[in-house]
Amino acid sequence: MTIDAHHHVWDLSVRDQDWIPEDSPIRRNFLPSDLAPEARAAGVTGTVLVQTVTVAAETPEFLALADTHDLIAAVVGWTDLTRPAVADELARLRELPGGRYLKGIRHQVQGEPDPEWLLRPDVRRGLTALADAGLVYDLIVRPHQLPAAVKAAEAHPRLAFVLDHLGKPPIASGTLDPWATAVRSLAALPNTFCKLSGMVTEADPTSWTVDDLRPYADTVLDAFGPDRLMFGSDWPVCTAAATYGEVLDATTRLIAPADRTAVLETTATRVYGL
Repeated sequence: MTIDAHHHVWDLSVRDQDWIPEDSPIRRNFLPSDLAPEARAAGVTGTVLVQTVTVAAETPEFLALADTHDLIAAVVGWTDLTRPAVADELARLRELPGGRYLKGIRHQVQGEPDPEWLLRPDVRRGLTALADAGLVYDLIVRPHQLPAAVKAAEAHPRLAFVLDHLGKPPIASGTLDPWATAVRSLAALPNTFCKLSGMVTEADPTSWTVDDLRPYADTVLDAFGPDRLMFGSDWPVCTAAATYGEVLDATTRLIAPADRTAVLETTATRVYGL
C-alpha cells in the first residue's frame, strides 16, 4: 500500500490559478478523475489533497471532493491564520460536508516578503489554534525562510509541522548549503516531518536524473529518518518534469528497501490520521 501525501487538483473554469504561467503545460484542468487511474496504476491507495491558492472557498470545495472520491483520504486546506476567530473557522470547516477529512492547514509562506512571517504574533496565535484543534501545519517555505520555521516549531511543540518539498532546495544548481544546515536544524525538533516531494521540478525539469536528487533526499533521510518522512507526488505540478509513475519510481529508488514502508505509507498515515 502506498500513500501519496501531497497532490493538488484545480478546475480553471471554477477559479484561475494565477501562479501558473500562460505557456505552462499545466495550465489546464486537473481533476480527481484524471489522477485516479494514474494513482491506482502506481499502487497508490490514498492521497492527501493540498491547497493551491489562498482563497477561503477552496477548502470547502476540497472537503466536498474528499467526501465523494474514495482515493482522497485527507485534505490540507487554507484559512486565514491571522484572523482572531480562526478557531471558530476551523470548527466551522469541520462541520461542512467532508469536514472529517480536514487534517491540516497550509499558507503560501514562500510568497510572503517577510522572511519571519511565521513568527508574527497573529500567525503564532493561529498556529496555537491549529494545535488546539489537533490539526497539522504544512510548511511551504524557501530555504531563506527555514530559520523562522525552526523558531516557529520550537515555539509550538504541540503542533506537527510538515515540510513540503524538502524546503525547496536548489537542486538544479547542485548546491547543498545553507539549505542542508537549516533543514537539519528543523529536523532536530521532534514535532517536525518532511515530504519527499517537489524534487523533479526543483531540478532541471528537462534532464533531471535520480542521481541529481540523491544528495537532497539523503540529507533529509539522514536528518529526519524514515519514520518522519513521507512520499508526495506533487501531481500535477510534477508533470512539467515527469509522469506520476516516474516520480514514484524515482522516490522508491532513493529509499533503502527497509525504509520504504515508512516513507511510502506509515508516516503519512500516522501524521495525518488516515
